This record gives sequence, structure tokens and C-alpha cells, in this order.
Amino acid sequence: MGTSASATSQAAPFAPTHQADHQGNGMAEHRRFLQSVNIRNSKAKSIITNKVAPVVITKNCREEFQIHDKIQSANYSMGRISDLLPEHYLVLGEFFMVQDVYNRADVLNTTKSHGSPNFRKVKGNYPLFGMGQPSLSGFKQVLQRLQIDGCEVIFICLREEPVVFFRSDGDFIPYTPRGRENLHENLHDLDRELSAEQIELSIRKELCDFAKLSENMFYVYNDIEHFKDEPQQVQILSEEDIHVTEEVYKRPLFSQPLHRYYRLPLPMEGAPLEETFDAFVNILRETPNLSLMRDSSRPLPALLFSCQVGVGRTNLVLLTLHLFHRHEIQKSEHKLDFQVIQLLISRLPKGQQVLDEVRVDDAVAMCSEMHNIKNAVYENKLKLEGIGEDYQIQGSSTKGYFLQRTLQSLERYVYLLIFNAYLHDQYPQAFPQNFSQWLCMNAWIYRLLASMDSSELSAPARSSLKNEFLATDLLSTAKEMKVANFRRVSKMALYGMAQPNSEALAVVMSYLTDQRRGHSTILWLNLQEELVLEANGQMFTPREPGSIWPSPQEMELALKQDVLRCEKWLEVITEQDKQMRMFKTCHTIEELFVHQKSIHPGLSYQRIPMSDCCAPKEEVFDHLLEAMKSSLAENPKCAFIFNCHNGKDRTTAAMVIATLTLWHINGFPECEEDEIVSVPDAKYTKGEFEVVMQVVRVLPDGHRVKREVDVALDVVSETMTPMHYHLREIIISTYRQIKMAKSEADAQWLRLRSLQYLERYIYLILFNCYLHLEKKDSWRRSFSQWMYQVAARAGVYAILNHLGFSEFENPDDSPMARLRFRWLPHSTEHLFYPSCPSDLNCT
Repeated sequence: MGTSASATSQAAPFAPTHQADHQGNGMAEHRRFLQSVNIRNSKAKSIITNKVAPVVITKNCREEFQIHDKIQSANYSMGRISDLLPEHYLVLGEFFMVQDVYNRADVLNTTKSHGSPNFRKVKGNYPLFGMGQPSLSGFKQVLQRLQIDGCEVIFICLREEPVVFFRSDGDFIPYTPRGRENLHENLHDLDRELSAEQIELSIRKELCDFAKLSENMFYVYNDIEHFKDEPQQVQILSEEDIHVTEEVYKRPLFSQPLHRYYRLPLPMEGAPLEETFDAFVNILRETPNLSLMRDSSRPLPALLFSCQVGVGRTNLVLLTLHLFHRHEIQKSEHKLDFQVIQLLISRLPKGQQVLDEVRVDDAVAMCSEMHNIKNAVYENKLKLEGIGEDYQIQGSSTKGYFLQRTLQSLERYVYLLIFNAYLHDQYPQAFPQNFSQWLCMNAWIYRLLASMDSSELSAPARSSLKNEFLATDLLSTAKEMKVANFRRVSKMALYGMAQPNSEALAVVMSYLTDQRRGHSTILWLNLQEELVLEANGQMFTPREPGSIWPSPQEMELALKQDVLRCEKWLEVITEQDKQMRMFKTCHTIEELFVHQKSIHPGLSYQRIPMSDCCAPKEEVFDHLLEAMKSSLAENPKCAFIFNCHNGKDRTTAAMVIATLTLWHINGFPECEEDEIVSVPDAKYTKGEFEVVMQVVRVLPDGHRVKREVDVALDVVSETMTPMHYHLREIIISTYRQIKMAKSEADAQWLRLRSLQYLERYIYLILFNCYLHLEKKDSWRRSFSQWMYQVAARAGVYAILNHLGFSEFENPDDSPMARLRFRWLPHSTEHLFYPSCPSDLNCT
């Protein structure tokens, strides 16, 4: 009875650039079939063709094969690096296989002596080692060297990119797929749903198929500098001629029982994800000899890290910090004077000790001849500062590149500080919490990390381009009040509007203090975090309004001085076109209010910067509540006025916060029963998302707390009906726009906005719960303290760290579900997320 031999291929997961046509007929095609299943012609006596598949009968007539092979119809791609080089199949539809490590990368010259490039041991008595990518024989050599003393060897591969090993002269040499545009750079973020191991298996399957279609040969590249004798041909007869990383590192487990292997993918730049830290902590938990209760008579395990060349990611800091907890620390004089580091140290328990340990670790424990994390921060910063002024104004990609590199290296260093603080807290307790859980319990760290932006790294280019301060007057109040979107909450002394100029400010103050209204005490709260000036009677903001500065008032004053000193025409972007103007007068916002206060002594002014289109920070709630409490203590009939850029998003959110606060002080109105909403998916219009209800179930009397917020939203929304803007209803309406997005960038931006609106709604519910629970103590404990001390322990931040629309999709599919990425500033182009598309109305 015959046997069927199948060699079915899979289509390339990437869209091909050029389709290879392998259709043929007759005996020539069937000969290729023989090669595809490795049946040599010497064994075949005859080949019987038919419409289904060819049948091969061996010469001894003892075996009969029917071959089913679909490789010829696979959508594989072909390409070449240049016109002078041959065309061949491309891995994953577009990549070339390039030798992983070059001889020049072995700075320490240890490949021959130790088996791997840049092999080294940490200074001191710690059995910590690092190295670059070895071949199979080189890795065996490394293991033999480390196991001479009979100690356990824990090997951790830090590579996120796929690596495969080709058979060559009795060894297996590592190669990696790379793009034609940058043959020196490895791939990263190939597919979030597939692990590096899965991608390596897919690559090996493709390589075997390519070889079957090319007489068992495949092209690889060893010299991508001069391309001498390139490409090289490697022979592939079966999968045994190609190893994946797991095979190289795991197979020694069977012959060397003291060997353990882990793969801990680290990014090339920036800090690892929290899950990576968690995986590292799990390794510590699984290693009794690294705990405080270890048997001191037994030697410490040898800990070996490896990446491509053994420099950036072979970061021995993590375990060195771990071991430092049992030794005295010698303070270091090296400093990184960044504000984010100083703020972090000031709030962390044992903050100075945490910093000193990382300084020693970075300067001494790591091999300084290879890589120094602190130096990387300053080197990138110096390169950034070296870019000329013209580049800064033009927004050069060169500036953006070095700004990103500086932020990434700073982020990596800051995360080492955070992880060391975690070790101080959790190591003595044998890690009851993983790193992710610990960070959610200390969510203020995420807020601090979000402030680590470009403002500290590069000064703004003032007096360059200006953008006229435009606000669409949807409520048609500019004619009467001289300011856009002026409105009042019914039966309450709460007002909102867009940013007024000096003329509009005078009109509004006259209106509020006239005989009919008669407000003798007024608190004006400006919610803008961007810089704003009045020049020649009009409001202006810098050309790049997304930059956030620690003190807007100081920056506005400096900007004003620059404008007045400037003796040339400045470009201004109006609603219609660009114009060149000369400014004779220029005032800051604070100066406008100082002038009005001289006319109306009952006026008070405060600047409480609030980010647009997202949940206010915990401290913003604190400032708003404290400002209202102080004003009401002086005059219970004080009027409150809020303004932002256009009087829409931030102003509305602040008016809802103020409404809830006044209700808690003066009493709640009678809440009617829930109205019946006759629209599709009414529960989402009412804010009944799964994640919202999860929070509501946690909160004491959560349903009533949510209902009160909904009433406040409705009351404030009634003042702005022509805007068609409701802080709750905009959540689902924005999410539904994702399907209609014109591009992936637009879809990502809409997803971010819908998540930010959803989070803001949850924060309003949390704030109302806080007002209820802390009212008995007159809110002596701030909302920030309550969130970090009470709500965090109830798991609120853990919920917010997986924020999403689980009714429709898996929230974790988007990085914006995480606090770490969602809380970053997104108003300008950021290294983690695209900027707002110009054709979208994001407010």
C-alpha cells in the first residue's frame, strides 16, 4: 500500500513585494517535487504522473510515494539588495538573513578565548556575567567555563528579535532577519501577538521551503559593509540544518542538570515593560539561593546575561541591585540632575539610598568599558543640544531622533531607580507583590514618569512662530459678551467660557457685578496649561501649543519680553491664512487680571493647568477643591468662573467638579428616576460600560455615586446644548468613529481619545465618592492622598491599568489601556504614540 508524503507550506505573514511564479508541468516539475521532499533521483525507479499528485516508485520496488506538495503556490516574495546582487526569496515577505555579530563588535576580544563576544564578569565577588550572542559551540564553551566550580548556571537571553542558527563547519552560526533600508539594525515589534520563539519557527519553516525551491540552497549575507563575495549560499536539506534559539539554549539541560534557561525580551531602547520585570521577579522567586533565607554554605548561582553584542541590553544592573541588598553601600559622587529623578527620590522611602545604590551599580558593577547608562543619557543630551537653532525651529527629524534617544535612556535609568525601590520594599518579604502590582499601588510614579517630557531637555524656541488663539463660538455669545461660549449653570453661580482678551474680560466683569447679578466676590480659575499672550488686543499661543511647562506664568512673562524685544515682523497663523505682524503691545494673562482687580477688588484669579480631553490629574482635583473651599469660607455666595482655550472640554469638566462640590456643601437637588433612553446601545450612552460598572461595584453606595455624577453632567450639559457636547455621551460616540477612520493613525488617535474620555468619567465618579466619604472630616485628606492611600488598596488603579471597552475588544491589545502610556502627554508627537491627525476635531 502506498504512502503519501506531504510538504505543505504556509503563506508569508507579510504582504509580498514580488510574487514568484512556480507553475510548471511535466517531468521537470515532478523532479522538483522530488527535491522538495528530499527523495534523490538515485532512489527513484519511475515517476507516474497524474492530475492529483505524482507517484514515485523506488528502484527496489519496495516503496511507493504519492507526493502532495503546495510550496509552488505559496505567496512567497523575492527581492534583491541592489541591482548588482542576485534576486532570492525574502524571509517574512521582506527581510534578508544577515550574520548576527561581526568581528569588530567583539571589543573585548573574547570570542576565541571564552566562546562569545564581549564576555565579562562584574567587578567584585558577585557571579554575574554578560556576553554577546555566541554560536552553538561558543555557548557550550561558556557553559563549560562557568560550571567548573560546580555551581548552578542561570542563563537569561535578553533578545526580543528573532534569531536562527545555520549549520556551518561543524557549528551553528546565528543570523537575524533585517530590512534592506537598514541592514545593520535588527527587527523589533514585529508582531505583538507572536513571541520571538514563534517567529523563529515560522522563519525556519520558510527557509526550508525556500531551499526546496532553490536546489536546497539559500542566500545569506556575512559582509554588509563591502559585500565582498556576497551573498553566501548555505545548504539546507532539512530542519536539522537550522536551529532556533530555544534549541541552542535548552538542549544542554539534559546533559548539564545545573543549567537553567530563560528568555526575557528587552527592548533595544527605553525601559522594559512591567511584565518583563515581573518575569524577572519570578526567576528570583524560583531561585532559593538568591533569597534572604539562602543556605550560606552553598555558592551563589552564576547569572549569565546575553544580547546581541553584550552591551546595551546585557544590563547587569537588575541582579546587581538584588545582591546589593545584603552588602554595605559606598556612596557615589556621580549625579544626574534631572527634575524627575529628584522628585522621585524625594517621595520614595529610603530614596537617597535607592539612588546611591544605582549610582554605584551603574558606575562600578557594570563594565564601564562597555556601557554606562548615565553616560548614555548625557551623551544623547549633548548631541541634542548640539543641533543648531534652525533645526529646533524647523522641527528637524534629527532633533526628534536625539530627543527620543535621550528620553529613552533617561527612562531606562529612572526605571532602575524604581525597581530598586521595589526591591527594598518587597525583597525582605519574598516578593508578595510582583512589580506590576506594586506600581499600581504606587500609581503616583506613573504620574511622575508622565512629566518626563522634552521641556527639561530642550528650551522652547520663543519668538519664532505664533498661532492666533482661535475658538469657535458655538454658543453665539461673542457678539454680546465679546468672548466665545459664555454660559452659566442653572440656579448656580457657576460660569464658563473661552479665553477672553482684555476687552472681553472687562465686559464679563461688568456683567457679573451689575445690579442684577451683584456678585461681590468672584474666583476666576484659568485651566490652560499652554502659554497664552495678548498682543495688539488679540490672544495668541506659540506655534507648538502642545509643550507643557512647569510654570506657565513665568514662561509667558519671558515670552512677552522676547516679543517686545523683537524688532522684526513675526509670522502669525490666522483662521484664513498666514500673516506677518509687528506687535506694539503685549500682556500676559495674569497682567490682564491684575488690571481688572484694581477695578473690581472682589476678583481673585488662579491658574490651575489642566490637560485637554482627558481625566484631570489627582492634584488638579485637589487645587480646585481647595480653591473653592477657601473662597466659600470668605463668602458663601462667591461666584466661580472657569475658562480654557475654547470654553468646551476642560471648562466643562471643571464646572462638573464644581457642581458636585457645591452640592455636597449646600445640599443635593432631588434626583429624578433614571430617564428612559430610546437609542441604540442606550446603556453605553448612559455610561454603563463594563469597566465603569466594575469600579461602581467596588465603591461604597457606588450606584448612587454614579447617578449623582450623571445628574451633574446633565445639568452642566444643558448650558451648552448647541455644542452637542456631553462628557459622558462623547465616550461611545468617539469610540464608534474608530471604524470610520481614514487611516490607522486616525484610528489610534480616536481610540486614545475614547479611552481618555472613559477614564475622565470614572475619575468624576471617584471624586464624588471621595466627597461623600471624606466629608465628615471636611476633606482634610486630599483627593490625591485618598486615591493613593484608599482607592489604590481597593484595586482602582489596577482596573485603570487595563482600561478599555471589553464589550467590543480585548483592552490589552492597545498599549493605551495601560497607565504608563495613556498618561503620557499626547498633544504633540511623542515617542510612544502618533500626534493628533490634522484633519480630526479632537476636542
